[in-house]
Amino acid sequence: MTFSQRLAALTPPRDTVVTVGVFDGVHQGHRHLLRRLVELAGAELIPAVVTFTNRPVTVLRPGTPAHYLVTPEQKAALLHECGIGLVAALEFTAELSRVTAGEFAELLCRHMRMKGLVLGPDSALGQNREGDAAFMREAGRRLGFWVESVAPLEEESRPVQSRGIREALLGGQVDAAARLLGRRHCLTGTVVLGDQRGRELGFPTANLEVYPDLLWPADGIYASWAIVDGVRRPAATSIGVRPTFGLTQRLVEIYIMDFSGDLYGQTLGVEFVRKVRGQEVFDSVEALVAQIDRDVADCRAALAGG
Repeated sequence: MTFSQRLAALTPPRDTVVTVGVFDGVHQGHRHLLRRLVELAGAELIPAVVTFTNRPVTVLRPGTPAHYLVTPEQKAALLHECGIGLVAALEFTAELSRVTAGEFAELLCRHMRMKGLVLGPDSALGQNREGDAAFMREAGRRLGFWVESVAPLEEESRPVQSRGIREALLGGQVDAAARLLGRRHCLTGTVVLGDQRGRELGFPTANLEVYPDLLWPADGIYASWAIVDGVRRPAATSIGVRPTFGLTQRLVEIYIMDFSGDLYGQTLGVEFVRKVRGQEVFDSVEALVAQIDRDVADCRAALAGG
């Protein structure tokens, strides 16, 4: 199915004001733009988002890690929470990368009944990113839509961007990432059977098979909240390869405090609050167990404020 065919299947019931982008994470900078989109739509127009289920860079530069901040389902839910009435989630393909900015505008007008286009500070649509604000305003005069550019939201004189959030997470700065996201970074996945080494140490953990391509924070131990059946429970989460045992597979293991129960096969989320230490190698199992005791206490303290 071509890009035009995918848009044609949407059939909005009335005219729209549109913005286009990946919107990975639906972070504070995105929300700043989306608030303006909803405001401009008012009661007459549908606020609509054309978003891509994959990052264009993974198509334009094959081999680039995806490193998504949210799953497609989470992104759609977050966009609707922002008041977006129509979410068109489309795959960015090589075919789409060859659509010119003029063709892009014509397709949005024809299939999405676009009467207004809202652009972010770095927005540029179409092949070779030719569709900047000036180009789209000229196209709008021809096709009958207006264009508004929204200035970036800044924190500490820097624009809030997905790239900065990824850098914070890869550095283990989950608290800094949370400020930019407007919520805590969360990994979601299915609890799978592990080697039960944590149980042998006295700290049974849930091994999380994470949704593919989600960005993991840096290796280490994190104070976190585990989401089990919609209930938030205090947890200590380990990310890493367990070097004390000479292992190499990178895992997400969650010790849920004051909890017992069979979680195998269940979907579980883990929200990261603060990194309490990095990954370490211990001389003995006894030294590791003593450190885990301290880690759990540190995580409890970090979570005491909610």
